[in-house]
Amino acid sequence: MALTIALAGNPNSGKTTLFNALTGSNQFVGNWPGVTVEKKEGRLKGYKDVSLIDLPGIYSLSPYSLEEVIARDYLLEEKPGVILNIIDGTNLERNLFLTTQLLDMGIPVVAAVNMIDVVNKTGDEINLAELGKILGCEAVGVSALKGTGVREAAQAAIRAAGKKQGPSPCRFSCKVGEALDKIGVLLGDRVSGDLRRFSALKVFERDARLMEKIPLPQAEALILEVEKTLEDDSQSIITEERYGFIGEIIPRVLKKKRRGALTLSDKIDKVVTNRFLALPVFAAVIFLIYFVSVTTVGAWVTDWTNDGLFGDGFHITGGAAYGEAARAFAESGAGEEPAPEDFGLWVPGIPALIGGALRAIGTADWLNGLILDGIVAGVGAVLGFVPQMLVLFFFLASLEACGYMARIAFILDRVFRRFGLSGRSFIPMLISTGCGIPGVMASRTIENQMDRRMTIMTTTFMPCGAKLPIIALISGSVLGGVWWVAPSAYFLGIFSVVVSGLILKKTRMFAGDASPFVMELPAYHFPAPGNVLRSMGERAWSFMRKAGSIILVSAALVWFLSGFGFTEDGFGMVEDLREGLLAGIGGAIAWIFAPLGFGTWEAAVATLTGLVAKENVVGTMGVLYGFAEVAEDGQQMWEAFAANFTAISAYAFLAFNLLCAPCFAAIGAIKREMNNAKWTLFALSYQTVYAYCTALIIYQLGSFFAGGVFTAGTIAGFAAPALLVFLLVRKSGGKPKPRDAEA
Repeated sequence: MALTIALAGNPNSGKTTLFNALTGSNQFVGNWPGVTVEKKEGRLKGYKDVSLIDLPGIYSLSPYSLEEVIARDYLLEEKPGVILNIIDGTNLERNLFLTTQLLDMGIPVVAAVNMIDVVNKTGDEINLAELGKILGCEAVGVSALKGTGVREAAQAAIRAAGKKQGPSPCRFSCKVGEALDKIGVLLGDRVSGDLRRFSALKVFERDARLMEKIPLPQAEALILEVEKTLEDDSQSIITEERYGFIGEIIPRVLKKKRRGALTLSDKIDKVVTNRFLALPVFAAVIFLIYFVSVTTVGAWVTDWTNDGLFGDGFHITGGAAYGEAARAFAESGAGEEPAPEDFGLWVPGIPALIGGALRAIGTADWLNGLILDGIVAGVGAVLGFVPQMLVLFFFLASLEACGYMARIAFILDRVFRRFGLSGRSFIPMLISTGCGIPGVMASRTIENQMDRRMTIMTTTFMPCGAKLPIIALISGSVLGGVWWVAPSAYFLGIFSVVVSGLILKKTRMFAGDASPFVMELPAYHFPAPGNVLRSMGERAWSFMRKAGSIILVSAALVWFLSGFGFTEDGFGMVEDLREGLLAGIGGAIAWIFAPLGFGTWEAAVATLTGLVAKENVVGTMGVLYGFAEVAEDGQQMWEAFAANFTAISAYAFLAFNLLCAPCFAAIGAIKREMNNAKWTLFALSYQTVYAYCTALIIYQLGSFFAGGVFTAGTIAGFAAPALLVFLLVRKSGGKPKPRDAEA
């Protein structure tokens, strides 16, 4: 018989880590019905008929947020066979608040006390047998990170399925208990017996969603009487009494070695969340990540990939001998230049291998050009930067796994709140460093409509994985691999979010206070290598899938449009790219980008194709500068590209492509989340205009202060920051507009 186990727990309690440990690779991801919040399902390893559902992390079953609505609706409507409640053992009191609510639902519950290894390491002890006895359900100690107790927790859940859950152990005061009993009688057969206690509690708390389905006006007099007697509102009364019950059982089940002593996490947080040190530490961490990913380790592997794998080729052995001979020739200049293939085992690059195969089977010239100059040059130019992305994704996954990312959200909440945004807005932005699409969708968790819209408009300012090849290309080929380019791209994104928050909050459309933000900071722990590698691999594979589909088609299209045109002999292949169709298209729009310093048709076309997928910016350049044997290897190809840019115009090109309207897929996500064509158009227009102004300022003022002449463009360069300053300092536009119908 099929069994469904629902995993429920607080955010950062280790729920997803446990889910990954229980399912391994037997998991699949979709969206919850009707919403764009990720839904994870999987099969329990070793059991074909046992499935697991990873519910969103929640603090309670009161539907204040979208996550809580999703989790509660699933438990009420789908009624899984058993709930596996993941409890953070290092924060027992806070986590048991959700446990007491789950026990009210009449569904069998198993308490999995996670991070038990951390608890034991500090010298504390949790009496699991006593905890299970008090709660009326089995309690199992687990360490999801280390994999200990995981199988036992799953087996306990399977044993509990089908058994009737006993009455909730949480006892309320006489006055509240009497009111709940009377409300239960009023409910009668409107709800099943298992849900009567839960429903009575929600009626007492005046739960709007439940009251819509089960209107019970007769209960209002009972609630008012209790509120008058206890001098508090009904929700606060229930919350206080739940915590009162939890406070009574904590001393019975938890034995602390040193009460009040600072944990290792507390000591670390005294530095990394310090009022004065938090932002410098955060800046240093981000700088180090991007420096290693783009400038050092990632760059070394990427250079080998571009020059070897997608270039001439590489040595497996004999490289040292060849290097020594090459140096001797360079120093003396005499004799015959050594050939790499004469030293050790020389492995040709992918273009050479594919070219040799095509020549062997005698394919037509146009097909050779399509495959080599179009697909291989375009897709290879993008895939060549995958090593840098892998390094970056590894670091980001490690920061998430160790608990520091939660601290970043906490730190930036203090910053964002000053500029009209909530720390909740940082979560979508953090997700956007992997991909902008789930980042936009994550904005659904922001309750305030105006904050949600502002987050949607600004979250794609963050450099996603698709933009990393552009950063690496500009940094490596034009700016000589200087260390500051990659970190500056990240901070440019944050700066743009902050500036946009200030500007937009001054308007009547976005006026009002930011949404409240509450996040529990998990204890620091060493990242599980398996989880980090899984996260890194999923992000990288998603990127490469796109390279194998969208970018492949785009590269082929760019090759065709650039290599074919109308000549004296009619329509056909052209020898000079400037005679191709693409050159005509690019030339028609290049004037728009001339004030930004990259008014060539190649740069204009690359920017345009970047709307399909941001990786196309690099792929298009790979086709255009690698076309028709322009370069013998990757290095020469990117040198030809760099010849069309100065350092300042290259950075302006980078800034515009980082900040302008995102790829088509992200635009589709924006349209779905905005649910309004006018708001979608406004968002895309704002992003593009802001990107244009930023690139204009960088190029015009950078060129002027670098010794350039004063031109009309310089005037525009000074006018743009003056306009931004005016928008930043002007008075607010008035009271916020009322929420419209589509909210």
